[in-house]
Amino acid sequence: MNIGSKITTARQQCGMTQSELADKMCVTRHTVSRWEAGTAFPDVEKVAHIAKLLGVSCDYLLDDTYEAEGLMEIKEGKKTRNPEENSCITELLKSLVGKKVHIDFYEDEEDYEIAGEVCRVEGFEGNWMRLQILKAKETKEKLIALSSVLSFGIVEEEA
Repeated sequence: MNIGSKITTARQQCGMTQSELADKMCVTRHTVSRWEAGTAFPDVEKVAHIAKLLGVSCDYLLDDTYEAEGLMEIKEGKKTRNPEENSCITELLKSLVGKKVHIDFYEDEEDYEIAGEVCRVEGFEGNWMRLQILKAKETKEKLIALSSVLSFGIVEEEA
């Protein structure tokens, strides 16, 4: 099943119309229709928002082999994500805590204070990441938006 079909299925299971999803996403109904028909794809930043609104994981939307079984609970007539279940992305991010990394940012999201620096991942708070910037004579803490991060490169510890 492709992302468009998954958006359609999850939206319908939530009892939401294309117009309602469009309003919550700040896009047109036509845009949602194109996503669902597979003639256009949502931006990566929008996938996380879609997943949250529809109560599914990003993995479910993006991975054709991933099934959402066991991730949903029904509470007061509404589908919610089971907090005891973590997505692969969440597990991957958790594995970075305490590690030294280099961070690459999306072109329009570059953080010049962090670019090219070694940072230690301190933790995650919602859609934010806490870092320690490790410079020669000082250590600085910073909070950055996960949506601005393109990739992480793990820095090997010296023996």
